[in-house]
Amino acid sequence: MRAHLPLRLIRTTAFAAVCVLLAALAHWLSGGARPEPWALTAGVLAVFASAAALSGRERSPAQVACLLVAAQLGLHELFGGDGTGYVAAHLHGQGLGEALGMLTAHLTATLLTGWWLARGESALWALLRRLARRLLFPRPAPAPAAARPLAPVVRARAVPPDPALRHSLARRGPPLPA
Repeated sequence: MRAHLPLRLIRTTAFAAVCVLLAALAHWLSGGARPEPWALTAGVLAVFASAAALSGRERSPAQVACLLVAAQLGLHELFGGDGTGYVAAHLHGQGLGEALGMLTAHLTATLLTGWWLARGESALWALLRRLARRLLFPRPAPAPAAARPLAPVVRARAVPPDPALRHSLARRGPPLPA
């Protein structure tokens, strides 16, 4: 199933917003300065352009996570702002334990966000498939219920009783309570 322009723009906007906000928040909370407005704008435009090119069809969770990791690395480099790049400066300026801790925290946040976006992606496509089936193949309207025919009246011929059983009484039925 291919996505047309309005759907592509909605999906691209959601991906770019989550991706850039996650990168800016992670950069700020990990001890960096808040990203400059020009860097945020450039990041949104870059992620939006690349996501618009890739949003024509449904992506698997692995593809969404890989695209998000690549976008996060690019945004971290962009938010460095001093020319050396954020990842390069932090990996060389800190001890190995701190650098691995920061990398693990950013990667975990990125993978969780990728999982969240992939779940939203699959839910959106499932909804679109259901709508397409319902619009393209509508269920026929149920036929009006016809009036039920009356039960036929059966007339049975009475069988004359046997003269030997004339004084006997048949009591078939459940037992009486004690």
